Amino acid sequence: MAYGKRTMFTVINAIITALIIESQCRLHHLVLKDDIRQRVHLNTFGFYKEGYMNLSMNSLSFPVGWKMDSIDSSTIGFTLDRANSNGFSTYLDEGLDVCPLKKDPKTFAGVLLLMDFKNNIVRKKTSTEAGVFPTIHVPMLPKKSTEEIQNEEGKDVASNEASESKESKSKQESDEKKAEDTFTLQKREQFYSFQFYFNITSVEQQGLYNFYFYNCYSLSKKPGSSISDMLPFSIDINIEEKNPDSFLSAGEIPLPKLYICMSIFFFLIGILWVYVLRTHSADVYKIHWLMAALPFTKSLSLIFHAIDYYYISNQGFPIEGWAVVYYITHLLKGALLFITIALIGTGWAFVKHILSDKDKKIFMIVIPLQVLANVAYIIIESTEEGSSEYGLWMEILFLVDLLCCGAILFPVVWSIRHLQEASATDGKAAINLAQLKLFRHYYVMIVCYIYFTRIIASLIKVIVPFQWKWLFQLMNELATLTFFFLTGHKFRPASYNPYLLLSVEEEDMEMDDV
Repeated sequence: MAYGKRTMFTVINAIITALIIESQCRLHHLVLKDDIRQRVHLNTFGFYKEGYMNLSMNSLSFPVGWKMDSIDSSTIGFTLDRANSNGFSTYLDEGLDVCPLKKDPKTFAGVLLLMDFKNNIVRKKTSTEAGVFPTIHVPMLPKKSTEEIQNEEGKDVASNEASESKESKSKQESDEKKAEDTFTLQKREQFYSFQFYFNITSVEQQGLYNFYFYNCYSLSKKPGSSISDMLPFSIDINIEEKNPDSFLSAGEIPLPKLYICMSIFFFLIGILWVYVLRTHSADVYKIHWLMAALPFTKSLSLIFHAIDYYYISNQGFPIEGWAVVYYITHLLKGALLFITIALIGTGWAFVKHILSDKDKKIFMIVIPLQVLANVAYIIIESTEEGSSEYGLWMEILFLVDLLCCGAILFPVVWSIRHLQEASATDGKAAINLAQLKLFRHYYVMIVCYIYFTRIIASLIKVIVPFQWKWLFQLMNELATLTFFFLTGHKFRPASYNPYLLLSVEEEDMEMDDV
């Protein structure tokens, strides 16, 4: 048995370590092969003044034999924009029906980097308003002037009407010269590469920036099909983002200190609970000691999470050992939380000492779902946002977490129904009504906790400015701390607690029978 447990722990440790190695956290490295998505969300990051971003597209390739000259220069490229506080780009409201690369950059604060594979250049288009967006720089690459590009394009135009239209637009092009520039797109065999960086040089440029890659080029429709296929592409990208004193985004910089402070509060709550158990040892049940383990596990998880963020803040990537320990404690904390809530709801060790078949089925559902939810969380934390599996695991986490939250309510509902029926049939109406009131309060507590941590806290994250994103974690931790305290207060070991009255009275009746 011990060997089996040790083997399982080793397997879990190896999986978590492998996931961490794949991700470089704030030093991003994304590799996509034969991807057909139209939009790839590379990253979202909050910058303070003197922060910077450095991107290196190591390679971009398409299927062998594909004629790159046939690809329009406004169908494949990057977009970099300053988003609203909710992290969504203003130009994404129209969906994917309109390719953002074809939009006018004056309509939003951002930059379009359009790849022209025919001339091996990258066209930069940005808002002409000065100071609203950082300047894009390309290191150590020769830059073509606008006149040279116009001459190259003029070789393919022979009509007099085209030349007259160029003359009529000369003034407009001179006015927009600052907003549009071109850089060299390097090519080696069938692989293209490009590199750029920018610095946040003023307070006006601070904000939450989104970085996307777009592939809006559609292949011709297949016979008998109404949907056109996307052109497959393979890409290898390195992204480095940093604020003046931290690799963390602006809204994440306070998190290490926040997690340390909250871990102290959870540890104190655990100490207080152990003191209560020692003081009322005659009324203590097994479930009370299980409840005691929860705040200490939560405190350890927060400490390791703070250490993990500390190393990411200083060097851009986590220390594998600390990250593994955090993920293990996070998994244990999540499973222990839902198991404890469900056991209290069934009345185990208080009202009854054996779980019914319905209760056992709930645990057979909740425990695997909670393990799956924690595995999904670990994979999401260890996977780049632009990878194809990131969105899938986000949906799995949302669905599984929703199922877990719904499943733990069933034991409480069953207990309430049982007490309602018992209060009308047996002679213990007063006791049953007191327990019924307690269970109803507990049901409301669980619903409020789930509603606040899953909905209200998320709304706060959307509403607040980018540098206050840490309030989302603060609200979550305060809600969890309040829930722990109220649960302990409601079900504390005391002879007058209505939750214990039925159990105590049954023991007295057994003694009278003897």
